[in-house]
Amino acid sequence: MTATVLPSPAQDTVRPPARPAHRDGNVLRWLGAYTSSMIGDNVFYIALSWAAVHAGTPSQAGLVMSVSAVPRALLMLGGGVVADRFGPRKVVIGSDAVRCAAVLTVAALLLVTGPGLWLLALLAVVFGIVDAVFMPAVGALPARITGRDQLARVQGMRGLAIRSANVLGAPLGGLAVALGGSATAFALAGTLIAVSVPLLILVRMRELPPGEAADPSDRTAWRDLRDGLRHIRGHRVLAPLIAVIALGDLGFVGPLNVGLTLLADRRGWGASGMGWVIAAFGTGAGAAALLLTLRGRLPRAGTIAAVAILGGSVAIGSLAFVPTVAGAVGVALVVGLLAGLSGALCAALIQTLSDPAYLGRVSAVAGIVSLGLAPLGMPVTAAAIGRWGTGPVFVTSAAVCGLGGVLALCVRDLRRAELPR
Repeated sequence: MTATVLPSPAQDTVRPPARPAHRDGNVLRWLGAYTSSMIGDNVFYIALSWAAVHAGTPSQAGLVMSVSAVPRALLMLGGGVVADRFGPRKVVIGSDAVRCAAVLTVAALLLVTGPGLWLLALLAVVFGIVDAVFMPAVGALPARITGRDQLARVQGMRGLAIRSANVLGAPLGGLAVALGGSATAFALAGTLIAVSVPLLILVRMRELPPGEAADPSDRTAWRDLRDGLRHIRGHRVLAPLIAVIALGDLGFVGPLNVGLTLLADRRGWGASGMGWVIAAFGTGAGAAALLLTLRGRLPRAGTIAAVAILGGSVAIGSLAFVPTVAGAVGVALVVGLLAGLSGALCAALIQTLSDPAYLGRVSAVAGIVSLGLAPLGMPVTAAAIGRWGTGPVFVTSAAVCGLGGVLALCVRDLRRAELPR
C-alpha cells in the first residue's frame, strides 16, 4: 500500500503540526497498533513458557525461553539497515505479519499434536530473527509519523503502552492458558499481533527529503552499515549518548532483575514483597511516561536526563540497605520515576538528533546496547551477590550507572542538548 505523503521533516521544523501527538489520529493509530502488538508479545511469552515447562525439564524450558536472544543480538545491526532501506513502516508491518503467522501456525499444530521442544525452540528462534528487524524499525517509526517537537510526547505514550502491555498481557496469557491450554494462549497472542497490521496500514508516513532516502540500487548492505556506524561515531551528541545509555543499562539491569529477587529472599520479603517492589517501580516509570505525554517537552533535556540518571543510581544503591518492604517500595518508586524519565528523554534525543535516513541503524545500536550487552550483567550480578552480598554489588552497579550521568554532564554538547519546540 502506498503511504500518504506528509510534509517532510525539514518543512516540519518550520511549521509544526496543528495538533499534539496525543490528539493526532495518525499517532493514535500507531499507538493502538504498538500496544496491541506488545500485549500479544506478553501473552506469547506466557504461552511459550507454559508450553516449554510441560514439554521438558526446567533447564530445557529455560533454554527455549532464552534462545531467541541469540539471533536478536547477532542480527540487529542488519535489521537497522533493513529498516532504513525499506522504510520502518513496511518493516514493522512485515514483522508483525510473520510473527502472527508463526504463532497461529504453532497454535494450530498444538491442537493436533503435543508441544515438542523442537517446535517451541524453532518458534523462539523465528521471533528472535524477526525482532532483530522489528525493534530498529519500531525505533525509527515515530520520527516519520509526527513532528520533531512531538517526539518526547510520543516516547511518553510509548512508555505508557509498554506499561499497559505488561499489566494486561500476563493476566490475559494466564487466563487463556487456564481456559484452553497453550494452544488457546498462542491463538490469542497471534490475534492480538494481527490487530496491529490493519492499523499500521492506515498510518501515514512522512517521506524523507530528496537526497536523504537510501537508494538500495547503488549501495551494498555492508556500506550502509558502515555509514550508519560512522554517522554515530562522528556525531557530537549521539556517540556519547549511546555510551551513557550503555553505562546506565549495565548498572541498572542486574540489580533490578536478578538482584532484586536475591535481595527479597535474603530480607525475607517473600514473593509478595518482591511483587510490591516491582509494582512500585512500574508505577514510577508509568508516572514519568505520563508526565512526558502530558507536557510534551522538558527544557534542558540533556541536563535533566543526566541528573535523573545520577539520582536513579543513588536510589539503586540505597535499595540494598532498606530493611522493610515499605521502604523498598518507596525507593523503587523513585527508581522507576527517574529511570523512566531519563530513558524517555534519551530515546527522544536519539529520535530528534539522528539524521532520519540513519535512524533505523542508530536505533539498532541503541537496542544492542540495551538488549544485548546489558543482560550479560545479570549472571555476573548473581554470582557477585553470592560471593560479596547485596550491599557491595548494588553499590558497584549504582556506580556504573552513575558514570553514565557523569559522562552526560561532562560532555558539553550532550549536557546542552534540547528537544525541539
